[in-house]
Amino acid sequence: MSSQLLSDVQLYRMSMPDHECPWGLKAIELLQKRQIHFEDHHLTSQEQVDAFKQRYGVPTTPQIFSGTERIGGYSDLAALLGEDVQGVDYSYTPVIAVFGTALLMAIVLGDSVIQHFMGFSICALAMLKLMDVESFANSFVKYDLLTQRLPIWGKLFPGVELLIGLGFLYEPPLLIAGWVAFIVGVQGMVSVIKAVYIDKLALNCACVGGNTKTPLGIVSFTEYAIQSVMGFIVAFQIVF
Repeated sequence: MSSQLLSDVQLYRMSMPDHECPWGLKAIELLQKRQIHFEDHHLTSQEQVDAFKQRYGVPTTPQIFSGTERIGGYSDLAALLGEDVQGVDYSYTPVIAVFGTALLMAIVLGDSVIQHFMGFSICALAMLKLMDVESFANSFVKYDLLTQRLPIWGKLFPGVELLIGLGFLYEPPLLIAGWVAFIVGVQGMVSVIKAVYIDKLALNCACVGGNTKTPLGIVSFTEYAIQSVMGFIVAFQIVF
């Protein structure tokens, strides 16, 4: 499609001090490459993002408009202009560091390796979230179903996750930690499955903190799976 057919182009994207939408930046890069004039509208708070999504009935940002016609997101724009869709650079380094360190610590202790590995992993993931709770909550609300209904949960989750990890490391593991982990883990897995496989959202995972380039999917599902499995084991007092 010729760039000349696009007119009065409006780009709406998330642009917060602690989070710059990578797909919005890709859209800007493409529009500039094709020398298409556009107006860049910044959504600078989660409230603005939520209001925008509700107004236009869209699940994600950025969104590009040509006049009154909605083109869609970055991928839709690229397809319309006959351009190859460029992916965002993702990194699994933080995840490898967390799980690798947790495993080594558990092996060094020598006994109850599975229990210690799961406890250390959850505590480490919680620590990364606690370093910037606000940023984590802003990323978490994009896909977590409970946070979307109860926003305060996004800010409480890192602390709850830390308590779950400590409960797993306690000797013997605390029964209540098992039940809470099981409930939280199952709810989380449902949220990830819906976001990734049903809504097909291309989001960053908040599991290793809000400012991350780890893609939402298998990593966050694994985090919740660890909580669910370990929670089930502890809650029903299954012997390791």
